[in-house]
Amino acid sequence: MLVGCTDLPVAAPAGDGPRIAIEQPGDDVAAPVGVAGLPSLPPGIVVMQQARSRWTPVSWAELPGLGVDPLGEAWSAWLRSCERTNAPAPAALLALCSDLRRLQAATDEDKRRWMFERLQPYRVETQQGDPVGLLTGYYEPVAEASRLPNARFNVPLYRPPAALHLRKPWYSRQEIDTLPEAQAALRGREIAWLADPVAVLNLQIQGSGRLLVTEPDGRQRLVRIGYAGTNDQPYRSVGGWLLQRREVRDASWPSIRNWVAQNPGRVQEMLWANPRVTFFQEQPLPESESVIGPRGAQGVPLTAGRSIAVDPGSIPYGTPVWLASDGPQLPLQRLVMAQDTGSAIVGAVRADYFVGTGPDASQIAGRMKQPLRMWVLWPR
Repeated sequence: MLVGCTDLPVAAPAGDGPRIAIEQPGDDVAAPVGVAGLPSLPPGIVVMQQARSRWTPVSWAELPGLGVDPLGEAWSAWLRSCERTNAPAPAALLALCSDLRRLQAATDEDKRRWMFERLQPYRVETQQGDPVGLLTGYYEPVAEASRLPNARFNVPLYRPPAALHLRKPWYSRQEIDTLPEAQAALRGREIAWLADPVAVLNLQIQGSGRLLVTEPDGRQRLVRIGYAGTNDQPYRSVGGWLLQRREVRDASWPSIRNWVAQNPGRVQEMLWANPRVTFFQEQPLPESESVIGPRGAQGVPLTAGRSIAVDPGSIPYGTPVWLASDGPQLPLQRLVMAQDTGSAIVGAVRADYFVGTGPDASQIAGRMKQPLRMWVLWPR
């Protein structure tokens, strides 16, 4: 997924769109485990219409796992959405930031009590009223690289070409690999060189990553690369390409890797099935930021297990979301923050869950494809 891709329109702050009065749901829903005395749904709360979804007000009792989720990491992720960015959270959410800071060291019980007083949960649904969607996972890859090409490291990662804006769409992946004019336009734009073309594709799909770069003098340095644009070609899933040809049984990264190991002579054919290429920018990685994720589309660092990518036409950046998914890969009932998006994250009830950094996160993210329900928590 292209985590930095921001070509989807950002929804207007919820509440600015049309509102539709509805009947209140009954109060006979069982309270979540560990939570007593939940407030009922106030009278007069109405459906909030978004560009690609509708939000239906519900009682807090509808949110599964509400009383057992430890809120500390989610609170830190929420505070990051209070930062000044090019894609700030809606004003109604920014108005909560002083309270969030004040409660940072509070107990989970006090934080939940504040949430009940200040926020109203809304079930996210399609325009037709379907509350069930799709959850996938993504992560920040780590790869070895060389600043200079050699016999082992010979697959480049590129900065955007200087004349990228003059041709839309720009050259496809196959054209970049075969046309002299495309290669000339990218000469000197190499950030580093990797050993594995599939690792390069994975970095482009994830949209960011870390490189352990060997410099010309032999020193090794850990750097971060972030999204800087694409060639504006359509994205085509190589996993889907393999499935259509009945080459694999599922489109997970482990299955793709197994196919690559068994078919080294066909790897280029598979890569060319996806014409989209992502360009990167190198970013410093100070030790103080080594434990946090890359910056998402909102412009704030992602938090493993607490940041999600969404369709901004359904949920605005910086919105707290209660997420529930029954697995099978990773059962989840927790508070997360909408802080990113991607070209494949389209639809009302659609999210990509940021798992973390490195190979362990890869194993989880590569297999995540499970049902999803979401509730946005919006100021009263």
